[in-house]
Amino acid sequence: MPNLQELENAMPAAPLKLIALPSAKAMGKRINDYLVEFRKTIHNDKVKTDPAFQGYSELNYLVDADTLRFGSGEGKAMLRESIRGKDLFILVDVCNHSITYTMNGYTNHMSPDDHYQDLKRIIGACNGKAHRINVIMPFLYESRQHKRSGRESLDCAFALRELRDMGIKNFITFDAHDPRVQNSIPLNGFDNFTTPHEFIKVLLHSEDDLIVDKEHLTVISPDEGALDRAIYFASVLGVDTGMFYKRRDYSTIINGRNPIVAHEFLGDNIDSKDVIIIDDIISSGQSILDTAEQLKKMNARRVFLCGTFGLFTDGLKAFDEAFEKGCFDRLITTNLTYLPPELYTRPYFAEADMSKFIASLIDFMNHDVSMNNILDTTEKMQGILQAYNNRVDFEFH
Repeated sequence: MPNLQELENAMPAAPLKLIALPSAKAMGKRINDYLVEFRKTIHNDKVKTDPAFQGYSELNYLVDADTLRFGSGEGKAMLRESIRGKDLFILVDVCNHSITYTMNGYTNHMSPDDHYQDLKRIIGACNGKAHRINVIMPFLYESRQHKRSGRESLDCAFALRELRDMGIKNFITFDAHDPRVQNSIPLNGFDNFTTPHEFIKVLLHSEDDLIVDKEHLTVISPDEGALDRAIYFASVLGVDTGMFYKRRDYSTIINGRNPIVAHEFLGDNIDSKDVIIIDDIISSGQSILDTAEQLKKMNARRVFLCGTFGLFTDGLKAFDEAFEKGCFDRLITTNLTYLPPELYTRPYFAEADMSKFIASLIDFMNHDVSMNNILDTTEKMQGILQAYNNRVDFEFH
């Protein structure tokens, strides 16, 4: 873990506890294991003697909590241990569609709305007894409904204000579709982290012959919304960038959106270059796969797809077919949201595990120390790249 000296010179805000809702059980277990490991060697001289460090080094930080359903489909949350005076972190994955419940004899898959309601139930079960409540929501609920256009709801801002009113002090999220939504809660903590350093780690570990310079590599944004992310990624790597823009048919609405007519490319020649396509969300995959196919037609050497959230709303068939056709060479996405188990069997897939990174965030926040070293990923990426170019072994996280 970075900057251990800062942690060694700081006191915890309160004893640490973590609640992983059913949607994030697997991630919660990994984070808990890292937290246990982190705290084995820090403040050892104070843990047994200083009351301020009571409960600092534990074998388990996970709270025994559950979200239950009645036969009618109504729900409730239950805490089976006290969280009075704790610095509580609640982890939820609103995009986990694999969780089911029974309602009047029917099996229903939980939607983002269901997960959000369960989050509020857990907060309600705390009864205001926790010292501080922090929510870790990697995929920000309703983040794609972040601005109002005409007669429509403004769901993301409303949800943030609702959670604020329930007593949440800090929100932690990743690659928010539009970080400006935090303006709806200006006096609360809102940390929006990015994942490019994890992408470059996994990519460089997966490909041992990648040449990272302007003559051999380009970073592409699949649309104008991801351009800032692509520019930052390309700038740190010292390579060129380009983008596609989507021409849409605004006279038609299909599945709630205007269909894409074509992707038009803006950028330099990518003939015989490796290309990284970076985006925040891979939903159906239509956009990123169309982009990859066009790049291959433009004689790109290899195409690597990087997406923070792999939702795969239409399944993996389109990705399997595109890989068989040679449209892309590798797909990298994080485990910040639920990934279908069959994805791990695909030869083109590589996972960017974010559990250690989140554990570090929790540890730093619990000590109330600066997050600058975690927010600034430029130095990390440059160190990884230098080690790769020198062919020096480097730690994954």
